[in-house]
Order: sequence, then structure tokens, then C-alpha cells
Amino acid sequence: MQKSKVQLFLLHFAGGSRYSFEFLKEYLLYEVEFIPLELPDRGKRFGETLIRDKEIAVRDYCKQIKSLRNSNKPYIIYGHSMGATLGISVASFMQKIGDEPEALILSGNSGPGTLPIDNEGNDIPKKMRYLMNAVDFKNELIELGGAPEEVLNNKEIYEFFDPILRADFEVLEKETTYTEEDIRINVPIHALMGTEEKTSNQITNWQRFTTEKIQYSILEGNHFFIHNHVEKLSEVITAYTRVKALQL
Repeated sequence: MQKSKVQLFLLHFAGGSRYSFEFLKEYLLYEVEFIPLELPDRGKRFGETLIRDKEIAVRDYCKQIKSLRNSNKPYIIYGHSMGATLGISVASFMQKIGDEPEALILSGNSGPGTLPIDNEGNDIPKKMRYLMNAVDFKNELIELGGAPEEVLNNKEIYEFFDPILRADFEVLEKETTYTEEDIRINVPIHALMGTEEKTSNQITNWQRFTTEKIQYSILEGNHFFIHNHVEKLSEVITAYTRVKALQL
């Protein structure tokens, strides 16, 4: 009988919260200790000051993980989109303090330093979504495909989420160079992306950030393909957790 569970820390996408992974929870309930984290001013942290800086966001996540760690248990990190970008830095920090994860699972993201490419093979400049006007910003959210219609079409609800989304995009976009360039972790990475994501053909970029050989999967769908591939995502997670759980 399994004596204990591997800890799973989940890092949400822009505009998300600890509740963003409820769709996945039932598939992992008996496999892991399911620990969704969240940045300030959303979910259970509503009312706290929004974070607009990547380094501060990484420190916030690391502080949460350290406070929730059971040093006798292995753990893994899973992050989607913004959570993937922050996840590589979180894993790097945790490695530096001698408590690195067993694996890093990243989705909806081809890793720092990649840009979409146009039909002529030229890089498309990084968008500054947090600076967009209201119309362009909403259109961008529609293109990404993750915002529910009840949010986009309800003025009061949309105005509530707008500053949270802009703060999260600012965390990702305001740097002129990416700060993760020198990160090398000794942790396996499994990356997943949707076929409709513009940089899915650059998914092997994640290899630059780990000394281990990466694994990757490209699945049918847009940026939020994970909602249509819950079983595959749960299989990827449990592939790393079951072996460790049996060793506890």
C-alpha cells in the first residue's frame, strides 16, 4: 500500500488563481498531495497588493512552497503559461537551496527567449498586452481562448479581472531581456503545448534550461488545450509521482 503522496505544486496562468486547476484535481486526488498556489489579489489572497514584477512573483511562489514543504516527501512543480515561465525560476531557486523538485511539468509555453515567427521567417516582436487599450486587450484575451464568455461579456466581472490580468502580463512582458538565460537545473522537464500555439514548433527550447533530456508533447488545441487533454496531463504528472510515491 502506498504510504505517502508526492507533493504537487501548481502555478497558474495569467489571471488565474488556486481554483484554475479544479478541472485536474479529480484525476489526481488519490495520486498526489494536490497543492495549487496563487499570486496576490485573487482567490484566497483577495485584497493583497498585486505583483507586477517577475522577481517578486518568483520569490512569492518560493516562499509559499517552502512554507508548505514536507522535507520527507519529494515534490514536483506544474505550471501553465505564466506558471511555466515562473516555474523554471522557482525550480532554479529551490535547487540553489538544496530542495529541487523531482520534475518540472510545463504547458502552454515554449520557454523564455522564444518569439512567434511570421511567414517570412522573421521574429514577431513581443506583445506588450498590459499596455493595450481596452478593445485590443479584450481581443487579445479572446484570441488566447482562456477567458470565459461570462467574464468577457459581463462589464462588472470583466472590470474586476482586468487589473489582475494586466498585472500578470506586466510580470511577463516588461523586461527588455529575459532573466532566465543562465538557468540550468538538474531536473527533468516535460513540456506540453497545443498545436494552435504560435511557438509550439519551438518547444524544444526548454532543453536549454536543464541538464536532463527533456520530454515533450504537442496536443490538439489552442493555448488552453489542457482542458481537452486532462487524462494526458494527469498521465504525465503521475508518471513522475508514482515511482517516487512507492519509495516513500
